[in-house]
Amino acid sequence: METNILLESGTNELEILEFQVGGNYYGINVAKIREILTWHELTPIPNGHPNLEGAFSTRGETISIVNLAKCIGMQERTEPKEDMFLITNFNGLNAGFHVHGVVGIHRVNWSRIIKPDSMVNRASQSVATGIVNFDGKLVILLDFEKIIADITPEVGINLSEAEKLEGREKCTAPIIYAEDSQLLSTLIYDGLTKAGYVNLMPTNNGLELWEILQKYKKEGTLKENVACVVTDIEMPQMDGHRLLRLIRSDPYLKDIPVIIFSSLINEEMKRKGEQLGANAQLSKNEFGEFIRQLDQVLRDNVN
Repeated sequence: METNILLESGTNELEILEFQVGGNYYGINVAKIREILTWHELTPIPNGHPNLEGAFSTRGETISIVNLAKCIGMQERTEPKEDMFLITNFNGLNAGFHVHGVVGIHRVNWSRIIKPDSMVNRASQSVATGIVNFDGKLVILLDFEKIIADITPEVGINLSEAEKLEGREKCTAPIIYAEDSQLLSTLIYDGLTKAGYVNLMPTNNGLELWEILQKYKKEGTLKENVACVVTDIEMPQMDGHRLLRLIRSDPYLKDIPVIIFSSLINEEMKRKGEQLGANAQLSKNEFGEFIRQLDQVLRDNVN
């Protein structure tokens, strides 16, 4: 799928694909889209999850299709022949989503995306990660990671690797991380704690983390409070690439180790992270490797 997305890294912009399900409007980061296909008949999956509609084969691989209307409690189509499949790739997994129509692509700054409040979003069950207003029309950004994790839990953050590290020596190095999903933030906190990290500060997005760094900079307490920054890429207000660019551009902050921990780690995103100066980049389904890289980054920073 050809787009102009993020030709320059760290601009705090993204492209959103707007689509319809049940007469309502939703969005997904174009960086997650591999291709868009017209609806066609699928092969049913025996004993599959209720939200899996079926599967088809293309280019030597099998793609499972998720019935998005079912996932978000909307009415399914009786005549889906005008519908579309969004084929996505994130956390190393190719998956498809059945939607009722594609509207178009919008380029937008993350600062325009509002995090849903508690009336809309309950961390344990909501699939909304953000809301953006396009010319008076509200478009809800869906948490595709959670939708997939509810169907296939092993695709998301898996703490089994961290559990194997329980009992090792405690590490008091202060780690500050940005993750907008409350559910994933809690999983990261629990996983790092199991791995022996006991000085953790979670933040909700890149802007919040950046403001904390500015506070420490003003106080002259950066070294005491930050040994490493860990950041997601996709976040309302300020994304991880913009945060990294700001850190590397600040003479006082530029040497802070930064690890990108995101579902969007593919070859293109890796190149962007390398250009911006990331110390390491891991997908969210690589929690064990994330811990190993964090250990190494901290050792290197001490030396």
